[in-house]
Amino acid sequence: MQDGRLSLTTPEGVRLALTPAGPAPRAAAWLIDLLIWMVFIWICLWIFGGSKLGSGLIGLILFVSYWGYPVLFEVYFSGRTPGKRVMKLAVVRADGLPVGWRESVLRNLLLVADFLPFMYATGLLCMLADQHFRRIGDIVAGTQVIYFDKPPVRKPLREVEPVPSPIPLTPEQQRTLLGLFEREAQLPPERLQELASIAEPLTGETGAVSLEKLRGIAAGLSR
Repeated sequence: MQDGRLSLTTPEGVRLALTPAGPAPRAAAWLIDLLIWMVFIWICLWIFGGSKLGSGLIGLILFVSYWGYPVLFEVYFSGRTPGKRVMKLAVVRADGLPVGWRESVLRNLLLVADFLPFMYATGLLCMLADQHFRRIGDIVAGTQVIYFDKPPVRKPLREVEPVPSPIPLTPEQQRTLLGLFEREAQLPPERLQELASIAEPLTGETGAVSLEKLRGIAAGLSR
C-alpha cells in the first residue's frame, strides 16, 4: 500500500495499482442503486398490483430483484452497478481480477450481516477498521471496491515491418519495449540509441541498427 494505492501483480505478471474506495462514495453509489431499484418496484406495483396473483408476483419480484440487481451488474458489467458507474467505482477480487458469480453472490448475501444492527452500522465500522475499506461481505468473499481508472490510450507506433523476437519475452519486457517506442518522441535520438545498445543480447547489434530491430519487434508485439 503506497500513497493510498494498493500495488498488485496478477498471475500473468501484470502490475496493477488500485485505489480502495472509502465509505462516502460507496454510500452514494448504494443510494443511487436503491433509488433505481425503488423505481423498478414502483413500476412493477403499477403493472401487477390490484390482485392476489399480482401481490404474490410482486413479492417474488421484490426478493429476486433485490438480490439479483447487484449480482447481475457486478458479473456482467465489470463489477459496476449503475450507482458504482456514476461514482466511478468497481468491485474486483482481492487480486484485482474481475469478480465471478461466487464472489458476487457471497458479498451481496452478507449485506444482511453488514446491515446489523441498523443502517449498515456493522459494515461501516468494519470498513473504517480495515486498511482496504472492506466490509464483512468483501472480506469473506475476497473482494474489494476500488476507484475505476480508465485504461490509458496507447500512442500508435511508427509503421515498420514487424519481426518476431528471437527469444520469448516476459510480459514485463514486452511492456518495457512497447513503452519505449510509445514515448520515443520525448527522448533524444542519442538516448534512444543508448537504450537500444543495452538490448544487444536481444538484437545482436548496437546503436541505430539495434534500435531499428527493436522497433520491428515492438511492431510485432503490438499486432
